[in-house]
Amino acid sequence: MNRNLWLLAICQGLFLTNNVTFIAINGLVGLAIAPRGWMATLPVMGYVVGSALATGLVVRSQRRFGRRGAFQIGLAVALGSALLCAYAAFSKDFWLLCFATVVAGYYNANAGLYRFAAAELAAPDWREKAVSLVMAGGLIGAVAGPNLAAATRQMFAVPFAGAYLALAAVALLSMALMRFIEFPAPPVRAQGGGRPLAEIARQPVFIVAAAAGALGYGVMNLLMAATPIAMQICSLPFEDAALVLEWHVIGMFAPGFFTGHLIRRFGALPVMGAGLVLNLACIAVALSGVELRHFAIALCLLGVGWNFLFTGSTTLSLTAYTAEERDRAQGALNFCVFATLALTSFASGVLVTTQGWQLLNFGSLVPVALTGAALLWLAHTRRRARGAA
Repeated sequence: MNRNLWLLAICQGLFLTNNVTFIAINGLVGLAIAPRGWMATLPVMGYVVGSALATGLVVRSQRRFGRRGAFQIGLAVALGSALLCAYAAFSKDFWLLCFATVVAGYYNANAGLYRFAAAELAAPDWREKAVSLVMAGGLIGAVAGPNLAAATRQMFAVPFAGAYLALAAVALLSMALMRFIEFPAPPVRAQGGGRPLAEIARQPVFIVAAAAGALGYGVMNLLMAATPIAMQICSLPFEDAALVLEWHVIGMFAPGFFTGHLIRRFGALPVMGAGLVLNLACIAVALSGVELRHFAIALCLLGVGWNFLFTGSTTLSLTAYTAEERDRAQGALNFCVFATLALTSFASGVLVTTQGWQLLNFGSLVPVALTGAALLWLAHTRRRARGAA
């Protein structure tokens, strides 16, 4: 871990502070000011819809301004969108809140490349550990996000307006730190710039990395976005929801200190398979009851399962493209993630407010099963290729 990786890990933590706070409060603010109850998670959905729409712009900004310049643009958007969210909360303008979260999605899409940038700041033999350890910086968000939301909830007469203003300050801090990170020069592009995206995306390893990353993130988002609303429906106080989200995000990023070691020793697919088993355990616990301990244990298991799946899929994807193909490949991977998140964010609010927490958990078994099928297919493809050789 050199200085650049430490600073990038802190920026990752501040990015997750933004994300966790958004998840903790956007659904509740939406529930308070939305015209209809089922619209509550539209601001959460807006965040990831904006992320999906911004992937092309992010790719172009990375090419034009390099890593640091493009990341600073994303942080400037984070600052402006947080202030716009605060104004929407004060004015009780639901649709302005949705628009502001769509704009904030640019920051999400931009900072989603931190994990790929981590691999460029380390020697080739240590890429897995660099990705894993920078993602472990999300522990800052695990602690800061829920506590920030709880501490600023009643700062003003309008609940959670203070949290949005606090996120503007977080963006300013991250901008200051980003100035000191020295990223390597972008790769020299040969004539033609590598293979077209269609050819890259046809590789089995790319298909599985994209599918597992998107579906693993989708299951996590489906259950996490609904948790504060489900706990409120179950008459549990917001402080309990903040505690559950804190342990969930700790589960997401604490394994970053050793996931890279596991991947180097056992390979990406076995670690991703373990993540899938943890997802199933999460669903089983969530279906067993609706007390605080059930929410806390289920969401912690969900976080660790996500870490194994997402870190594994990121590491897997690094073998699918060359340095000069990175922008288009990474943009496509992030688009798959954000498009899935948009769908699950909307479905989460609709299902939990109309069908209930249990049906939401049963529904999450479908993407878990699809992820398992994808992992088995790649393992079979690799065995067959070794046999043919």
